[in-house]
Amino acid sequence: MTTASLDHRFTEFLLASQALKFGDFTLKSGRKSPYFINAGAFNDGRKIATLGAFYAEKIAEEIAAGNLPAGIDTVFGPAYKGIPLAVSTAIALTSAHGMETGYTFDRKEKKDHGDGGMMVGTQLKDGMKVLLVDDVMTAGTAVREVIPKLGAEADVEVAGLVLSVDRMEKTRDSDLSAVKAVEAEFGFPVFAIANVREIFEAGQHIATASGEPYVTPGIKAAADAYLARYGA
Repeated sequence: MTTASLDHRFTEFLLASQALKFGDFTLKSGRKSPYFINAGAFNDGRKIATLGAFYAEKIAEEIAAGNLPAGIDTVFGPAYKGIPLAVSTAIALTSAHGMETGYTFDRKEKKDHGDGGMMVGTQLKDGMKVLLVDDVMTAGTAVREVIPKLGAEADVEVAGLVLSVDRMEKTRDSDLSAVKAVEAEFGFPVFAIANVREIFEAGQHIATASGEPYVTPGIKAAADAYLARYGA
């Protein structure tokens, strides 16, 4: 008996959660895409717990492969979408993988009363290993906003960044993908639970309730044409 690969199981989860949509979508970048990944679909306890378990599985896999360091001190998720990712990933790392890991997220505005400060959760200290989590990277804007905030708090080591999906698209000003551009700029590795090519491959073998594949030949052709134009 074979176990389905991580990217295949994650694609099943995206489809079952209705987080992966096919159609005609205008992205923040202005590009018209035949598919869209809506992180807002992970809107209940079961879904966000499952999502955190996928992140934790990917992280444990990369630690075992030597691509991420062991002993991550805290998982950081940028506000607001990264907050439930950081919390659910830290819970899954602790409960399923025996890695006692904190979680941290930033405030949009500095709090000047109570405990104060810009960070919530595990407070950052010099020498900590911090792992970033985010959903889908399009241009890397969130990362570029977060890195200075981390540096302003403490001299931490950013161990890497884990995404749910790599869209594998080149940036506006280069032929590099957003993932490769961030790796080159900041010097830490970026991983995704699945990339779009893996998702479209898996989707051809996952059936709807009526028995048809989620990714029909027409959907696959539209995705291939989009990646031929914008893919890195």
